[in-house]
Amino acid sequence: MTAVRRIAMWSGPRNISTALMRSWGNRSDTFVADEPFYAHYLLRTGVPHPGADEVLRSQENDWRKVAAWIIDHNPPGKIIFYQKHMTHHLLPEIDRAWLGRVHSAFLLREPRAVIASFLRVAGNMQLADTGLPQQLEIFDLVRRATGRVPPVVDARDVLLDPPRLLRLLCAALDVDFTEAMLSWPPGPRASDGIWAKHWYSSVLRSTTFQPYQPCSEPVPVHLTKMLEQAEAIYRQLHEHRLGQ
Repeated sequence: MTAVRRIAMWSGPRNISTALMRSWGNRSDTFVADEPFYAHYLLRTGVPHPGADEVLRSQENDWRKVAAWIIDHNPPGKIIFYQKHMTHHLLPEIDRAWLGRVHSAFLLREPRAVIASFLRVAGNMQLADTGLPQQLEIFDLVRRATGRVPPVVDARDVLLDPPRLLRLLCAALDVDFTEAMLSWPPGPRASDGIWAKHWYSSVLRSTTFQPYQPCSEPVPVHLTKMLEQAEAIYRQLHEHRLGQ
């Protein structure tokens, strides 16, 4: 029996993480999971995200059970288990030992674009909401544990040349690339979190990766310092990206 390859893609919010999940989910050999720690994050933090109560009812709230499922579940007929994770969902009380059982990769997006997009949906944010401090922590942990730099991709690079970056990502994860990753049918998926109606409007209409559009939206003055902090962390991770 072929062992299931478990891929944990770590991203901050308002990235192309859901489009990338669509890309992997369009492979015939891949099972995808959408933000499995989200309900635990909402339960512990109480952040008033859209549809929070519905998320709590729809998804396992206990991080221990979630972590066990991530490393033990063997999806029938699939050889890849692709997990879309938000870095800020990995709260401090969640044990990191299970990370040794998955192959971690990291998805970046320019902080200005992340902040502008997040504010349109949630209204306000703190540095932790960008997911970048947590992303750096997880990246450093994985690098120390494995002795090598884990794969890092930038959303801008993916959108500018999806075939090239997806080939590089697949190679870094020791997975064969397939053209099926470049397009997908529109509409919802059974694998989408119940929160899709609040956060996934663009992806639900999409059939492929959209062209890259630079963000020119100004960041509110009171968030200028946060932007500077986010950009400093982003640069540390960005220097390791594939395809540079």
